[in-house]
Amino acid sequence: MNFPLTRREVMRGAAATAMTAASYRRVLGANSRIGVAMIGVGRRGREVGAGLLADSRAELVAICDIYDVQRTRAVAAFKLPDSVKQLVAHEEALALAGVDAVVIAAPDHLHATLATAALAARKHVYLEKPTIHKWQERTQLAEALERSGTVLQCGMQQRSGAHYWRAKREIFQAGRLGKVLYARCVWHNFPWQRREIPPGPKPAGLDWERFLGPAPHIPYEAVRYDSWRYFPEYGAGLLADILTHWADVAQWMLDDYAPQSAVAQGGIYVLKDGRRNPDTTSALIEYHDWNLSFESSVLSIRNDHPSVLFEGTEGLLDISREGYTYTPRSGAPETVSSTENLERAHTRNFLDAITGVNKPNASFEAGVSATRPVQMALEAYRTGQRITDIL
Repeated sequence: MNFPLTRREVMRGAAATAMTAASYRRVLGANSRIGVAMIGVGRRGREVGAGLLADSRAELVAICDIYDVQRTRAVAAFKLPDSVKQLVAHEEALALAGVDAVVIAAPDHLHATLATAALAARKHVYLEKPTIHKWQERTQLAEALERSGTVLQCGMQQRSGAHYWRAKREIFQAGRLGKVLYARCVWHNFPWQRREIPPGPKPAGLDWERFLGPAPHIPYEAVRYDSWRYFPEYGAGLLADILTHWADVAQWMLDDYAPQSAVAQGGIYVLKDGRRNPDTTSALIEYHDWNLSFESSVLSIRNDHPSVLFEGTEGLLDISREGYTYTPRSGAPETVSSTENLERAHTRNFLDAITGVNKPNASFEAGVSATRPVQMALEAYRTGQRITDIL
């Protein structure tokens, strides 16, 4: 794969994931349960956690969150016994002797900080996407991964979907699309990103300073915690949440990880609620000989089929989390359906990688590569210019 990293960065990542199955088994018995701490147990953390804990190899040792309400919700969702520790500080979770791996599902701006700390503590890491919030963070994370000798799985769960692998093998590698010229990516309608958050005092059980982390330290605002995706200090909205997934699918299927340029437009067209990230956006990313277009809105546009549509000279492939349809230029369409739980599949692959059974499907290199077009599109949106590289 032609990942757009420097040779030094690629070699660091390769070294960090080069442990043999025998090496892993020396660190952790192949038949042992894997002790897990969850750092960030909000909505997304609980979704990933449910997939992970469905695997009998995983044993939850601790949950860690800066807000007591989220910890209470996690206890109820997972029906946790008193033996599972409830912590505020991630340092305490990483210091626990029984923790072999961590799931990091905190806001985007905390990803690099938390993952670097976990890798320094020699923990295996499942890191929600986007892998990094700022482009320059990739270097510190690469160095931490190299030193750790542990597994880092990025939260791009399509990479563990059986039907995605089938499409890669039977459609793309078989050349059934001919020359692919376009990948059209669409996904709308995110109710959790259009809530009205009333102002109020800081809850007693919320550690606001820990939430801010490396972001500017400002007085508490309810909307900045409850809807942090509205603000570029903590997340990049639709371009990070959604483009990361679909750009990764397109790059993976087409074996092209080198975007050449990006333009992006959008704005706050409807939701005048204090947000600073757009409620609606479009981006066009050019590769060497194909284009990726992206459309997404948090608004309730009817969109029952969020997908990536590949358009080639010999056919079309429309692929989503529920399956795909291949339509040849001549002949009948072929449809493959899937009901696979991608959270379970991806966390299962993470556990397989820890025990040396397999490699992580969404490696550090893949996570950074999926972030490159996002960072280019973000810079294009913010500057109103065509971006040809990101520094």
